[in-house]
Amino acid sequence: MKTVITSSGESLASSFDMRFGRAAYFCVLDQESGRTEFLENVNKDDSHGAGTKVAEKLIEMGVKKAVSGDFGPKAKELLEKFHVQMVVLQNTGQSVGDIVKKMKN
Repeated sequence: MKTVITSSGESLASSFDMRFGRAAYFCVLDQESGRTEFLENVNKDDSHGAGTKVAEKLIEMGVKKAVSGDFGPKAKELLEKFHVQMVVLQNTGQSVGDIVKKMKN
């Protein structure tokens, strides 16, 4: 199962990004293999529709869970439609690596 975690940078040491559609990067965790990869959010500077475009991309990638601080209403509706579980975390000052570690346990 693939899980995406919003990230401010492209490493496990990066801070968790509270934004979904405007996150700088996405950490893709393959929970079967335990591997992670980082993808730049090419839609983060779009004038509108960034969350929806990101949601479409994640659905295409086969992501089943998304972890962020907030999901916009249109992105949330699309993710729900395709049965992508949304996990909302409060700003806890955690790194992406901290969250990945918790998800692996």
